[in-house]
Amino acid sequence: MELYLQLGYGMMDHCKYLIEHWGGGTVILSPRDLKPNQLSKFAKEIKNLTGKVLLDPQVYLPRATHTRLQSHDYWYKEYQTINYWSGGLHEQLKKLLELNRELDCAAWILPGHSTSVVNDIWLECQRSTIEAAQQLQNNQFELIATVALNVDATKNPDQIHDLIESVKDWYVSTIYLICEPPKDQYLVDNPVWLTNIVDLIAGLRLSGKKVIVGYSSHQMLIAGCASANAIASGMWLNVRSFRSDKFHAQESDEASKRTTWYYCPQALSEFKIPSLDLAAMRGMLTELKPLPNLGSSEADILFSGSQPSSTGFREQQSFRHYLKALRSQVFASRKNSFDESVNHHKQLLDSAENILARFRDVGIRDKARDFEAVIDTNRAALSYLEDYRGVILGRAWSRL
Repeated sequence: MELYLQLGYGMMDHCKYLIEHWGGGTVILSPRDLKPNQLSKFAKEIKNLTGKVLLDPQVYLPRATHTRLQSHDYWYKEYQTINYWSGGLHEQLKKLLELNRELDCAAWILPGHSTSVVNDIWLECQRSTIEAAQQLQNNQFELIATVALNVDATKNPDQIHDLIESVKDWYVSTIYLICEPPKDQYLVDNPVWLTNIVDLIAGLRLSGKKVIVGYSSHQMLIAGCASANAIASGMWLNVRSFRSDKFHAQESDEASKRTTWYYCPQALSEFKIPSLDLAAMRGMLTELKPLPNLGSSEADILFSGSQPSSTGFREQQSFRHYLKALRSQVFASRKNSFDESVNHHKQLLDSAENILARFRDVGIRDKARDFEAVIDTNRAALSYLEDYRGVILGRAWSRL
């Protein structure tokens, strides 16, 4: 499994730094966060660094009101359902195809409206979009279908299974999966939601499709156990968790949010710097230090012997550490067999639980990003995957 960079507000320099540091990688461009002239310039910069780009057209809400999103030429303004499906879609696809060519995208992510119910109408809209794109592009691009599910759809197992059956007949190689979490949660504690998503990934992979899971946090490391091809993540919470409201009227983005967090990979949790000060006072700070094989030195200063809050650890280091560490964890999440992958994830959860329990006992925790509340959620999803998909995934693993 790979980590793609999900572009968000203020991420251009970070993406360029990471792509150069890694010697490659894929960035999913965001029209909501880049002006038209920035898209082309930034795509060229990533390509010059041996990276790849994909364009997420972000047509999740066809009546979205975000100013930058509407500034792009492909955006279908004054949306009306009848007009869009009787000619507007074709025009939008023509402009998107031209833009993907200009940006030299590695594949073409097709527009897809988000839905709260997987029914015949929505499925027909998906098929119509794919067929129209095929006719336009003459096999120039690999096609990626956007499947964007609102929270009601993600919590309905019958609709998930209907979707798996329908996607088998779609003439695309890859699914770009976007799942809205319940209650705008960053770390989701609803086991039905996570179980359905993991089951959907597994079903799509077994049907022969590649899967990119967009807007992901480290909670989606479990996707490796379903043989997902990639998850995409970024700096701010609204690119680690899908929020449909971010595509409406312009907001202040994250410029005013200045809390600095440290991601502890082995605890699957993030801590504010004062919590690290307390850990140092307790003689427990080294338990939070990331392992050297995670490929991130960005947070080393926190463990240099000085009080963590006096080290000057800043947002830039925090973001880059998170993404570097997450990338190493993503690579390790899919093993050579299904059983190995499951055992790896179980060990990761057990390790996180033990570390967090020791720190909780001495009052060190930051509930907003403490993974303890969702450990059993991930265990439940993993157990379901083993019981209902384990045998067939085990047999098919080498060809997935």
